[in-house]
Amino acid sequence: MNMQEAAERADGLLNDALKEIHPEVQWTHGPTTTGSCDVTRRRVIMTVISAERRGSFLGLIDRFWRRSDYKIKAINNDLDVPAIFAQTRDGFGVSLIVGGEGQAFFEVDSPCVRESEVAEPMAKPNGPSYADVEVIPRPNVRSDFWSAGAP
Repeated sequence: MNMQEAAERADGLLNDALKEIHPEVQWTHGPTTTGSCDVTRRRVIMTVISAERRGSFLGLIDRFWRRSDYKIKAINNDLDVPAIFAQTRDGFGVSLIVGGEGQAFFEVDSPCVRESEVAEPMAKPNGPSYADVEVIPRPNVRSDFWSAGAP
């Protein structure tokens, strides 16, 4: 596997996780980074995940990753920055972190693979693309469900 193939695999893992989220959340691409033999793909959730809904959001992804036979490496139950860290059977690290103002971040890190060029992701964000901005804004989409103030 080369870095482009690893990036495509990472994109598939991200797509699969996002398909599990109902009601749907709005997302955009985060930056792609490469190391000497690895690649990282990111998706940034633009829907506000309220403090009252973060446990449900994380639980939904936790259950999906366990059903998908991912190994859960760590769970951070911090109220301000909860997170789940897991690994696929083929060595890809996956994480979900909920940060400031309820913004969630998905990240997939590849194992060491053969060096190659890496193209931009093919998937189109389901909302505005922030590809040309230096900093992705804080979440700015409200959901009747995910942004609600009641559990």
